[in-house]
Amino acid sequence: MKSNKVFKVFIAYDTSNLRLVKKIINQTKTTKIKIIPKFGLQFFYSKQGRKFLENFKNNFFLDLKINDIKQTALSAIDSLKDLKKCRYITVHANGGLEMLKAVKKKAAETNKNLKVLGVTVLTSLNNKSLKEIGHTRSVEQLVLKQAGLIKKVGLHGIVLSAKEAKIVKKKYNNLFTVTPGIRLPGDRTDDQARVVTPYDALKINKVNAIVMGRSLIRGNIKNNIKNLIDHLNK
Repeated sequence: MKSNKVFKVFIAYDTSNLRLVKKIINQTKTTKIKIIPKFGLQFFYSKQGRKFLENFKNNFFLDLKINDIKQTALSAIDSLKDLKKCRYITVHANGGLEMLKAVKKKAAETNKNLKVLGVTVLTSLNNKSLKEIGHTRSVEQLVLKQAGLIKKVGLHGIVLSAKEAKIVKKKYNNLFTVTPGIRLPGDRTDDQARVVTPYDALKINKVNAIVMGRSLIRGNIKNNIKNLIDHLNK
């Protein structure tokens, strides 16, 4: 069934190849869904990446997953003040209450349009992975605990798997939810442990935005975007 809602999709530019980045930008233009580029450590740390983002004319999401002591995290945010079109930045909830509060305040001072998203349990992890690194809570329990911290601090939103989004939405309904680990039906899961389809994330679990990378930027990019739109309109 078709929907009049324009869904928000962050496309993960998991590359340091500037030519490929420009190709993806050119081939993902559409009015059917709202697409915002998401750049991570690979591109940001590359020789040409940082310079490209300084002059980028479109809004973008910078996924650095900042996770350090408070002062270092603040310095990291301050170093982004020349990236005028940066609209979203990620910080790990593991950093703790004081670090998150300080980052939120610094982000507002650095760029009034910059929204801070709190990262919970990575979608590459599962209950076994958490146990291996010393956690006694399940993924679901830990994400819910971190969501409470993110809500308490007043961050703009939360990054979590769509598998936990429903329970978080139920308790913290007004949190902006962003879910990675998204694959079109039939696609390889690669290194992701907790995966759902775009339809299930956006229409069943009612998340606010999804992150997609390899499902869209591998192979025929224009055709992948069409498949995504068709999938969401089924």
